[in-house]
Amino acid sequence: MMILTTETAPGYEVKELVGYVKGSTIRAKHIGRDITAALKGLVGGEIGSYSDMMNEARKLAIHRMVQDAESKGANAIIAMRMHTSTVMGGAAEIIAYGTAVKIEKQ
Repeated sequence: MMILTTETAPGYEVKELVGYVKGSTIRAKHIGRDITAALKGLVGGEIGSYSDMMNEARKLAIHRMVQDAESKGANAIIAMRMHTSTVMGGAAEIIAYGTAVKIEKQ
């Protein structure tokens, strides 16, 4: 599955517009990560455990978006975007979305 943030795929032609596709996940912090984050807050620097958690969440959201596109018969996703929002204290939703299309090499 080709995933592009652009509206076109160089060397390919969009043959059919399949439609909107998305994938999302909601992740919550946990006490172990909070303790590490609090300590890191004292000395500064990247909070690796949160970075890892968000990377995993983004991968899962993209995977679910691809599954949505494949179930609709698409072979590419154009204009892909990601968005994160707070759902409640300590929890965030990560959503990946785009336009599913069928493309062919020119």
